Amino acid sequence: MAEEYITIQGEARDEFIEKKSRFIGFIRHVETEGDALAFIQEIRQKHWDATHNVYAYLLRNQSLQRYSDDGEPQGTAGIPVLSVLQKEGLVDVCIVVTRYFGGILLGGGGLVRAYSHSASLAVEAAQKLYMAPCLEFSLDFEYSFYGKITYLFPKYGIETLSSDFGERVRLRLLIKKSRYPSFSLELTDLTGAAVSPVVEKEKYADLK
Repeated sequence: MAEEYITIQGEARDEFIEKKSRFIGFIRHVETEGDALAFIQEIRQKHWDATHNVYAYLLRNQSLQRYSDDGEPQGTAGIPVLSVLQKEGLVDVCIVVTRYFGGILLGGGGLVRAYSHSASLAVEAAQKLYMAPCLEFSLDFEYSFYGKITYLFPKYGIETLSSDFGERVRLRLLIKKSRYPSFSLELTDLTGAAVSPVVEKEKYADLK
């Protein structure tokens, strides 16, 4: 798997007024270009009467980035929105900035500042996710090991996904991939090799 990356959860929005023009920033987590285009179309349909629906999106897997000024002067809208995503280090994210013209021209510099600000407000309104390669694994052990084993969890930032306290303790856990080798070694030493983790799958997760 690749390195850690930052995205957002779900979607968010925020807005402001600049010289009577209303700017509404919409942001959503997307994973494919189809997701991004569907989101853009959704906003366009909802705000069909807007003067402009400017957008930008960045996709991690395809290393793809796209933007549109949607009728604003070239370079004053789409690129500033894309630049906000780049500066924030965000991927798998699409932003649409809807503008209702208020009758007062903002000029090139004013447009750049307004679209950048709107995109930044949308990012601030969203919940960021710091995604890292993680391993989902299970442990099966006698109750006598419970205290020793769970004592390790905070040290390695391990999250408990599920637990089953039957004849034996069965836990399904999540750990950052980079921490797994050290945890596995310490677990072996701590239990005298009586308990071995079984890796079930690898995935990205927002795990501190």
